[in-house]
Amino acid sequence: MISKSSKTILVIEDDSVTRTLYLKGLKLEGFDAIGAENGLVGIQKAQENLPDLVVCDIMMPCVDGYSVISALNQNPLTAVIPFIFLSGSDSRSDIRKGMELGADDYITKPSTLDELLRAIAIRLQKQASLKKLCNNIHEKISGSIEENSADTRHPQSIFPSIPQLKEVFDFIEVYFRQGITLCDVAEAVGYSPAYLTNRVAKQTGETVNNWIVKRRMVEARSLLQNTDETVEQIAKLLGYQHVCHFSRQFRQHHDLPPHAWRLCSRNKEL
Repeated sequence: MISKSSKTILVIEDDSVTRTLYLKGLKLEGFDAIGAENGLVGIQKAQENLPDLVVCDIMMPCVDGYSVISALNQNPLTAVIPFIFLSGSDSRSDIRKGMELGADDYITKPSTLDELLRAIAIRLQKQASLKKLCNNIHEKISGSIEENSADTRHPQSIFPSIPQLKEVFDFIEVYFRQGITLCDVAEAVGYSPAYLTNRVAKQTGETVNNWIVKRRMVEARSLLQNTDETVEQIAKLLGYQHVCHFSRQFRQHHDLPPHAWRLCSRNKEL
């Protein structure tokens, strides 16, 4: 169970009647509720208070809800806060836009307080589960790195030495064989996929997915050159569900399909 008394909810809503109703209801349920009358104030209060969850209307003057979530995604401290949109529109395009910006839920108005409370409870529970998962993953990463520290197959890491991204690259190093994606990495380090993508791209010039593929290609070359595993077996070992996907990516990086690369590599050794 989530301890409500320890959770702070920020409600960003320009309609004073709706905002007051939500704030009173949340306080009666034991939450520490904070209100903001517009998007600009909402951004400021989110940065100052770091709430456990943000509820935000979309249609607001000056700074709308889309701008609010975009601003919060630029700050690593606020990018991880669960975010629920409120809107009078139920169009698929509006809902899709909110989700693409990183919203966790979308409630159409008019809505009841019970609907909001249920959505909040689900998001907080998911956040608690995610934190537990991240702690377990971090423990596994530390243990796996120690166990593999003596492995000399790849003595030089392909990843740049950037302290702020060490956790990202450590996770990729441990789990690149398991078919991980950007979303898996983002969940492990506690950022939204959009924020993590921008952060890694700005500091390395490459996306998270590109780094995953690059690490797989290093392992693919080693397996092709030093083992007799088939291309199908190697693809499976590297987390690919389909060998054609692996072969296509390998060819994109090496200008040769895996079979041909293996043949050329071994001929050079003769």
